[in-house]
Amino acid sequence: MPTIEWQDFEKIDLRAGTIIEVNDFPKAKKPAWQLTIDFGDLGIRKSSAQITDGYEKQELVGKQVIAVVNFPPKQIANFFSECLVLGVYTDKKEVVLLTPDKKVTNGWKIG
Repeated sequence: MPTIEWQDFEKIDLRAGTIIEVNDFPKAKKPAWQLTIDFGDLGIRKSSAQITDGYEKQELVGKQVIAVVNFPPKQIANFFSECLVLGVYTDKKEVVLLTPDKKVTNGWKIG
């Protein structure tokens, strides 16, 4: 990967939010959940996440996550994803979500 400048990193708006709703996404090409995430003063955003192998719907509701919130909306089938939830790929190609290790206020900026 090429080295980036500090100014490049500053363009990425990373925020903490809480998942408030999880729905099936049958029209996705790969298995995914539709997430609704509360980012506090930034509002509610939706995201598609290919994490069905590692997470059940009920365990995601109430979970805080880290997401990029300044991408333009991306259409995935009949759904518009408004943020990118971040995770780490395991050696089994599953995704482990990035989460704060303590509860924080929704919308707080990651720096």
